[in-house]
Amino acid sequence: MKDRAWNALNREIAACVRCPRLRAHCLEVARTRRRAYREQSYWGLPVPGFGDRRSPALIVGLAPAAHGANRTGRMFTGDSSGAWLYRALHGAGLANRADSVSSDDGLELRGAFVTAACRCAPPHNRPSPAELAACAPFLDREIDLLSEVRVVLALGRIAWDAVIRRARRAGVAAVPRPAPAFGHGAEVPLALRPGGPPMLLLGCYHPSGQNTQTRRLTRAMFEAMILRTARAAGPAPAALRRFPEERSDRETG
Repeated sequence: MKDRAWNALNREIAACVRCPRLRAHCLEVARTRRRAYREQSYWGLPVPGFGDRRSPALIVGLAPAAHGANRTGRMFTGDSSGAWLYRALHGAGLANRADSVSSDDGLELRGAFVTAACRCAPPHNRPSPAELAACAPFLDREIDLLSEVRVVLALGRIAWDAVIRRARRAGVAAVPRPAPAFGHGAEVPLALRPGGPPMLLLGCYHPSGQNTQTRRLTRAMFEAMILRTARAAGPAPAALRRFPEERSDRETG
C-alpha cells in the first residue's frame, strides 16, 4: 500500500508545473547544459526525495542544484554539496558508498531519507516564498509516509523554516512562537504530526560551496552533525548499521 503511495507521490512531483519561473529555468538549464556535461541528458524535472522509506532520520535541503540533481534526477547527486553529504552519510554507516554521481550508480541509503524544501532548481538558489509554499504539500506527504522518522536535520535556514511551517500546517499546538531561530547545531523538540511524539529538529549549515569554500562549514563540523543525527535517530533496525559488505571487509582485513 505504501509503495503505491510513494510511487504516486514521486510521479506527481516529477510532473509538477505549479511554478512557471522554476520550470522555465530548469528546462533552459537542461537545454543549454554545462560544457562538462554537454553529452549528457538532463533530468530537467522536479526531483523526488531519495533514500530509506523506513528511515528514522530525515535530511532536508534547500533545492536541487542546476547541474546536480536537475541533471541527474536524484537529490544531492552530481554536485559538490552531494559529495559532502554522501561522504558523511557513508562515514556514519548510512550509505553504501561515499560518492553520488548518477541515479544509477548503485548508491543506497539505510536509515536516512534525503529531500528538499523546493523540488526545482531555482535561479541563484533563491526560491520565492510562493514557490516554497507550492512545494510544501510534497514535503507534507513525504513526512506522512515516513512514519518512523524521529529526527530531522535541516541543511540551512530555508529547510529549517520549511520543517517548522510543516508542523504549523499539521496543527501541532506545541510549535513555539516566535519560531526557534536557525543556527548550526541548533536543536528543538518538535512534533510534526498531530498527537504524535516530539521529534528532534537539528540545524546544520548547508554544504554549499559558499559555506565550504569560506570554511564557515568544515568537514569536521558537517560530519559531526551527520553523526549526531544518526545517534539521535536511535538504534532502529536500519540506523547506525553498516552495510554487510563493509562489515565483511573490516572483519576479514
